[in-house]
Amino acid sequence: MTLSAVKILVVDDEPPIRRLLRVGLATQDYAVSEVGNGKAARESVRSDPPDLILLDLGLPDMAGHDLLRGWREEGLTLPIVILSSRTDEAGIVRALELGADDYVTKPFGMNELVARIRVALRHRLQQQGEKPLFQTGGLSVDLVKRLVRVDGREVKLSPKEYDILRILVQYAGRVLTHQFLLKQVWGNADDVQYLRVYVRQLRQKIELTPDQPQYITTETGVGYRLREADI
Repeated sequence: MTLSAVKILVVDDEPPIRRLLRVGLATQDYAVSEVGNGKAARESVRSDPPDLILLDLGLPDMAGHDLLRGWREEGLTLPIVILSSRTDEAGIVRALELGADDYVTKPFGMNELVARIRVALRHRLQQQGEKPLFQTGGLSVDLVKRLVRVDGREVKLSPKEYDILRILVQYAGRVLTHQFLLKQVWGNADDVQYLRVYVRQLRQKIELTPDQPQYITTETGVGYRLREADI
C-alpha cells in the first residue's frame, strides 16, 4: 500500500475538526472522507471501506464506544485511532480495551496525529507478530536469544521485566493499557501498582535517565508506550 492510496475516514460531529483533519491530512497525501455521526459512519465503512478510521467518542446519535464495539464484533480489523478529550482517561482506556489501536487527545498537533496513523497502519500491515530483532536508539532487543543491550552493553533483566519489555516491543509505538499488560504478563493480576514497580525497575536498567525516560513513556491514566523502532 502506498501512502497516496491510504484512505482515512474521519468520524466527528464538529465541522471545524473535520475541516482541520481534511486539510492537514491532505498535505500528507492521505485521501480523506468525513462523516458527522455513527449511522453515516457505518454506511460509509460498508459501502467504501477505508484503510483507517479516526473516531470521535462523542457522537450525537450513538456512543463512539458502541460503534467501535460493533465494528470489532463484526470482524472489522482495520486500524481505528480515537479522538478524545484530554480529561477522558476512562473513555480512552475503555476504547483501547474494545479494540482501538491508539488515540490522540484534543487539541492535538498534526505531527502527533500523523505519527499515530503511521504506527497503526504499519502495525496492521506487518501481520508478522514478533520480529527477531528490535532496535530503537541505543536499545536493542533480540527476541530469539532473549538478549537486551543498551548502547552495546548487555543488560540483565528478571523474567517479569523481560516479559513486560517483550510485550512492549511487540506493540512498539502503540499505547498499551495497564490491564492489557497485567493480563499478558501475569494472567489475572489487576494490581496496577504491581506493574508500576516492575516498569520502574525496568527503566532503571534501560534508561539513561529513568525519571525522564526516552524509551518507555507513561500515558497518564492509561498505560505505557515503547518508542517506535528505528526505520
